Amino acid sequence: MSFHTPVNQPAPGIRGASETLDLLPRYLDSLSLVERLHRLLLDVIKDEFERLSVLDINAVQALLLFNVADNEVTAGELKSRGYYQGSNVSYNLKKLVENGYMHHARCEIDRRSVRVRLTASGQDVRRIVAELFARHAEGLVGKGVIDIDELDRINGALKRMERYWTEKIRYIY
Repeated sequence: MSFHTPVNQPAPGIRGASETLDLLPRYLDSLSLVERLHRLLLDVIKDEFERLSVLDINAVQALLLFNVADNEVTAGELKSRGYYQGSNVSYNLKKLVENGYMHHARCEIDRRSVRVRLTASGQDVRRIVAELFARHAEGLVGKGVIDIDELDRINGALKRMERYWTEKIRYIY
């Protein structure tokens, strides 16, 4: 998915035409960066697992294990947290169970629901991803690419964007 900036047409809105023309390219750049960063993150994780010769897991599955951590969750809970898209969650959970990275059991309360948690192998994958992220965080700050205050500002801005989009999904403009 890529975002294109209209050349001579301001987006509809409450701002003046020239102000909108200045705002829209910046917003579209932000959207493109978020998308590219996510793809790059998956590539970084994939490269780490290839370097370690762990080839029976993909980057999305490794990230899923990282995010599950020590919790016991359902596929629905993973989807509702917004981490993963619909059928991909079920497929990836199935593969992770088959490959011994996750344990699954029927929920005691709702027998239709399956709860999953990491096995020892899943915890190993989670540790690999956590160590990778720690090295990158240290490298970014250590090499002066970004500092802690900048990370705080970026995170704050992204959280505000997330809240804005969430409100747009829940409530019609």
